[in-house]
Amino acid sequence: MVQAIETEKLTLAYGDAIIIDELDLSIPKGEITVFIGGNGCGKSTLLRSIARLLKPKTGAVLLEGKAIAKMQTKEVARQMAILPQSPTAPEGLTVLQLVKQGRYPYQTWLKQWSEEDERKVDQALAATGIENLKDRPVDSLSGGQRQRAWIAMTLAQDTEIILLDEPTTYLDMTHQIEILDLLFELNEKESRTIVMVLHDLNLACRYAHHIVAIKDGKIFAQGKPEYEINSNLVKKVFDMECEITFDPLFGTPLCIPYGKGRRIMKQAGLLHG
Repeated sequence: MVQAIETEKLTLAYGDAIIIDELDLSIPKGEITVFIGGNGCGKSTLLRSIARLLKPKTGAVLLEGKAIAKMQTKEVARQMAILPQSPTAPEGLTVLQLVKQGRYPYQTWLKQWSEEDERKVDQALAATGIENLKDRPVDSLSGGQRQRAWIAMTLAQDTEIILLDEPTTYLDMTHQIEILDLLFELNEKESRTIVMVLHDLNLACRYAHHIVAIKDGKIFAQGKPEYEINSNLVKKVFDMECEITFDPLFGTPLCIPYGKGRRIMKQAGLLHG
């Protein structure tokens, strides 16, 4: 299998605190990979390092076989786009102005805005279904609309690889599914390599071809969700007891956590309303 991104003995740290420890990772090309794990396990830190936003303490990140640290910034930006967690735009910036920022890697002193840039921006607006919002200020949009605008910017960047850090954070259920469906379609139709951090294990299982479970700065398990996700993994990685069954619509693993809550008895006469 062709790998889009690899890490070799990658160690990441903030000061003296080791977050990721000598991690070897392979992310398959043309698939959706999702990082899962408990809070503070290093998921977002790993994603930032892959995007060259965080310098490794030791080890390397390889982008299609090339050491990313040795590549020019614009060269990286033409191959890989990142949408960080909870991005913010300057007050008053319109959707169109935001999306145009995705074309920055292609601008030079000799090559300014072109018809190709215009076409890519129009395609990104259409793909995310926000053409009618292009003149609206970004800060006037709903959460779901705003997230679509940021995704449109990453699409305008026209990269084969898209990294997203918790793209569904703060979104309601409807908008979570809309955003993940959009990313799924991009992968299906255009074979984009998509790498995401997600907190919702059930959504991760539904959308990921390849799942990476991280615990204490190391890979606990990786592979297809249907082969890797089980109650033992959830206990070890999330410290949570659960039952794993199958999603009745998609057949993917479905996590049902133990815990306190109402127990509705199905015996006749005990159900009301």
